[in-house]
Formats: sequence, C-alpha cells, structure tokens
Amino acid sequence: MKRERSVKIVATLGPASDNAEVIQELFDAGADVFRLNMSHGDHATVRARHQNIRKIEKAVGRPLAILVDLQGPKIRCGTFANGSEILTNGQIFRFDKDATPGDHSRVHIPVNEVFSALKPGATMLVDDGRIRLEVDEVGEDFVSCRVMEGGRISDRKGINLPDVVLPLAALSKKDRTDLDFVCELGIDWLALSFVQRPADIMEARDLARGRAAIMAKIEKPAAIECFDTILEAADGIMVARGDLGVEMQVHELPPVQKRLIRRCRAAAKPVIVATQMLESMVASPVPTRAEVSDVATAMYEGADAVMLSAESAVGKFPVASVRTMNNVAVSVEHDPTYRQIIEASRHGTRQSVADAITLAAREIAETADVKAVCCFTHSGTTARLVSRERPRIPMVVMTPFDTIARRMTLSWGAHCMVTALVQNFDEAVANAVATAEGEEFGKPGERVIILAGVPFNVPGSTNIIRIADIPCPAKE
Repeated sequence: MKRERSVKIVATLGPASDNAEVIQELFDAGADVFRLNMSHGDHATVRARHQNIRKIEKAVGRPLAILVDLQGPKIRCGTFANGSEILTNGQIFRFDKDATPGDHSRVHIPVNEVFSALKPGATMLVDDGRIRLEVDEVGEDFVSCRVMEGGRISDRKGINLPDVVLPLAALSKKDRTDLDFVCELGIDWLALSFVQRPADIMEARDLARGRAAIMAKIEKPAAIECFDTILEAADGIMVARGDLGVEMQVHELPPVQKRLIRRCRAAAKPVIVATQMLESMVASPVPTRAEVSDVATAMYEGADAVMLSAESAVGKFPVASVRTMNNVAVSVEHDPTYRQIIEASRHGTRQSVADAITLAAREIAETADVKAVCCFTHSGTTARLVSRERPRIPMVVMTPFDTIARRMTLSWGAHCMVTALVQNFDEAVANAVATAEGEEFGKPGERVIILAGVPFNVPGSTNIIRIADIPCPAKE
C-alpha cells in the first residue's frame, strides 16, 4: 500500500472519472487525494462521487482525503443579443447594470460591487486575459473602458479585476449551501476560491464548525500582498495559477510560486501547486516536455502536493495522467539533487518543544540506521512538523481519528494509519513497531523512531522521542 514517493497527488473527479472502477484505477496509479469541484455537478453527483471514494477507501484500507473546491464569487459578463461580439483596439466599450442583452458597445455585469470598486486607470481582463480594457470613466451604473487588446467577447465570459480588492464575501449564497452540504456529507478539506483577506477564511471556518480543514486558494494579487496573515488563518494553501496567472504578469508567477511554497513549509502547512500541470494530456496520451519539467519544478521547490484538474476530470486519459505524475515524482525523489535542494531550503526558526523533538527526529534519521519515523498525533500538528523537516526515511502518522488521518494524507511524506487509543508509552512503542513491520517499513531487528507525548491523548503534548527495535521472532 505504501507509495514510492513522498509528494502527494490530487486528482479532480469529473465525467471522465465518475464511476468506482475509474476512481479505483486513479488510486492504483497514484492518486492520494480526490478533488470535487462545486462549479460542476449538482449535489446528487457530488454525493455519488463521495460514496464511491469512501467505498474504495474501505476496500484498500488506507485513508483517502476528499477536497471540495467551492465555486467562489466569479465575476462574469451578461449575454449578447448575437451571442458574441468582436472588440477592436481603441474602441470604447461599457459595462453596466442594464440586464438586456449586450451589443458591440456594451454588456451587463450582474455584480454591483464592481461599479463602486473600479477607478479610472484600472485594468479589466475578460476571458482569461485574452481581452484587456482600461477604465476611462466610472458612474453609478456603468464603467466606460477603452479596449487595449481586442478579441471576441461572448456570453458569460469571466472578468478579472487585478487592480482592486472587491468588497465581496469569499462565499456566495451557493457556496454557503454547498459548504453545509459537503460538511454534512463528510469531507476533509474545503478550498475557498478568490480569497482576498484573512476574514474570508474565518467566515468559512465559522460555517464549517470544525467539520473540515480550510484551504485558501491564492488567485488574486491582493492575497499575495497579505499572504502571511492568510497563511496564519488557513490550514493549507493552494497556489491556483489559473486566475493568478491572468491577474499578474505571467513572468512574475514562477518566483511567486517559489516564495509561497517556502512560506508554507516554514509554517508547517501543506501547499498544493495547481492548474495546467499536464494540460496537454486532456487530449494526448503523453505530456509535453515543458509540462513534465513544470511538475518536477514544483516538487523540487518542496510542494506537498501537485494537482490534476481537467486532465483527470474531463480528459481522455485520466489514469495515464495520474500515472505520469506519479512517475515524475518517483524520478525526482530518486535524484540526489532533490535531497540537496530540499535540505538546503529548510527553515531555521524553531520555537517549541515539539519543534525541537521533530528536528531531533530528522537529525537522528540522517545519522543512525533507522527505517521510519512513527509519530502519534491527535490534531495532526506533530505530523505536520515532521513533514516540514522532509526526513529521508518514511514517515508513519498514527492517530485514533479517521478525520485527522484523512486530512494528513495531503501532507508530504505522510503514510497515515488509524490506530487504537494508547494509554501509555509502552503501548505506543508496541503499536509503532507492529505498524512499521506490518506496513513493510521495517523488518525484525531493524529500528524505528517513535514520537509521542505525555500525558497521552492530549493534543500538542509531543515531548518524547525514542528509538526502538522491531522485535525478532522468539526462538523455539
């Protein structure tokens, strides 16, 4: 059951991967986390996918995480009388509150907050940035723009506003309904779209009431400007390069990705790199060389997980896409340069006893002949600290809670197991060595590192580290 790599793979489910057989194949190919996108599919469809994942989880005996991606307040234009229009460079085009179908000179925007937020000189981007306009004049019910880069604009195309922070809540009415539905269903991670400030995360956390961990999708330049406070408020981060690449200069995206990954790792919070990782595999059985290099780069940078979107949701080769990503990860992690880069990028700040214990575990793993580090955790904090250290040996996460085991599945290197409650350290040692042997991380006579806390079953009490032998069978 164990993977031959530490970075995790997130696969989005959709029409191409709806049934249990294909989901099983995705898991076998390497998928660790399954993403359900609330922008596509009704509640009945989401429920069916959820049930299939849980059935497979039971069959394979390994925790599987479900990440639900909320749609968020995506701004779109209205419809056109002719279905579409061609905008030419230099012409004047208006967006307004008039809901009648648009024409060559105007179209409706159904989000009133746009009109109060925009100022002359601001940029408006339409259809993933293919059309660029500059605001000339703003009235109470219209925005007049000059077309800087023209093209075809059609019904309900997306609009991005990179220069402003919109006074919009991160959760629409649909998002609130979806959030409550999936939390009651039983999911592990909630991804919030178009996060602009920490308050967006706190609103979702209040509604989730502990039923799911909160992941902030970084898609807006405003989120980058206050990233540290967003990171503090969230449980995890997704570097969502689609809208982010539209709203900022595309050449700025790689250094931003690298900085965000390093900050997440320093904070011991999982980070996913997403969008267009193997995009050509939507229609092709093999990726481009550039895509393979992009996936590998995210791994070398230290990302916890990489994600497939359309490739596994609507593409012709969903299983091959996961298998390709898995093969890239195995190849990267067997490269000696990978360890050099990962170890050179460790964050030096340590502030707690748990920090010291997990740092010591990693240093022991680098100097002694041990086969795995086994950490007992109630909240997942200890396991995330171990994951941050990126140990050279396998990491076994042991928890009595299936919710924590599933959430931790997203973290780099975490091989998660649901175990019985332990009452003392002797039980913990026996449990750890039995699990390490049973999961084939060690053999009789070999040693493992054990992390735990006294008093037991108290979150945040990690204060013990021990090296223990896997016992050899007694001789008759």
